[in-house]
Amino acid sequence: MRCVALAFATMILAAPAAAQEQTLAQWVQFAPGGGQEARAVTAAAACPSVTVDGAAVAMTERAPPSTYFPVRLCSLVLPAHAKSATLGGKALPLITGTPQRILVFGDTGCRIKGTAIQDCNDPKQWPFPEIAAQAAKLKPDLVIHVGDYLYRESPCPEGDKRCAGTPWGDNWPAWDADFFAPASPLLAAAPWVIVRGNHEDCERSGPGWLRLLGPDPVNPVAGCTGHLPLYTVPLGDVNLAVMDDADAPDTTVDSDLRTEYEADFTALSKSKTPLWLVAHRPIWGAVTLFGLSVGGNRTLIAALSNQSWLASTSLMLGGHIHTFEALNYDNKLLPPQIIAGFGGDALDAAPADLSGVNLSGTRVKSGLSIGGFGFLLMTHEHGGWRIDVHRMNGAIEKVCRFANRRLDCPKA
Repeated sequence: MRCVALAFATMILAAPAAAQEQTLAQWVQFAPGGGQEARAVTAAAACPSVTVDGAAVAMTERAPPSTYFPVRLCSLVLPAHAKSATLGGKALPLITGTPQRILVFGDTGCRIKGTAIQDCNDPKQWPFPEIAAQAAKLKPDLVIHVGDYLYRESPCPEGDKRCAGTPWGDNWPAWDADFFAPASPLLAAAPWVIVRGNHEDCERSGPGWLRLLGPDPVNPVAGCTGHLPLYTVPLGDVNLAVMDDADAPDTTVDSDLRTEYEADFTALSKSKTPLWLVAHRPIWGAVTLFGLSVGGNRTLIAALSNQSWLASTSLMLGGHIHTFEALNYDNKLLPPQIIAGFGGDALDAAPADLSGVNLSGTRVKSGLSIGGFGFLLMTHEHGGWRIDVHRMNGAIEKVCRFANRRLDCPKA
């Protein structure tokens, strides 16, 4: 009888251990309202447990295996008072209070779409794995990804060595190859704020993003949600407002979407504390097309019918344009904009000096862009923030500063 009991106890202890060993990805992301949520992707038949301050707590199933995602997604909202958490013997990154070191980047995937092919096997052509590794070494307190995770939309052309054998489409193998595997050292380094990009709209990889990274619970029988309402992530002295503008057309005005974004902007205006607006598509950003500097999202501009709605916004963070840009606008109602869409996908061109450029009726007072792949690290100091613009190898290319609703980036 004693042997039977011992064998039964061994089976009970072995089951969670087996689940831990089959964990394929694990990370912590911020939920609406600021709670930290541990998530895990596992090949096990049950969700693993997280050890929180020494006590084992079972994760709950967020989404069961499916045809395109033959893995189990698990989650656990961590207690606000948690001091430590481990999953599978690995520490989960937690933060309390105001983050002092914030890493920002986006547009990280390797582009495979029709004849537009990046060399996913060449770290110079697709540097996201190196960027994630270098960024993790800096030990940020928080990572903000400004959207666009999955770019492997089409099958690799037969015989093309740049992408031979790569998975593609909105499924777990493609998500793992384009985001989770290369991002793993940075996912282990700090909790993340996850922003939806236009590559995560419902026509592309929206269902997968909502399943894996979306802020809301997964409803397996519901269709893809095209727009999620604005939500806030309060982090001490840093308060983030996360806006889903994935669907906003750049060059035309969508009247239905305009109404949705107008509701987001009015919600933003009601904040009693200063906010950083984090969204994928910038309202005004510059890109060079046919030799001309153009920019400005027509739908978002139309939705922002009252620019005083940005009075409580001290900074805007975005991506979508594949370069680094720092922009101050002539209109004093508008906060400055940082664009950090240079995390891995094929780069865009923009003038190095953006001062005086007219972006759909809004003039840039001072601004610049920096070509090349990289990421930025914002460090809190002297009542403001130092912004180090890093190259993909970790070297610092430029140092800017942000304070009092102004970006300063010396030209020399």
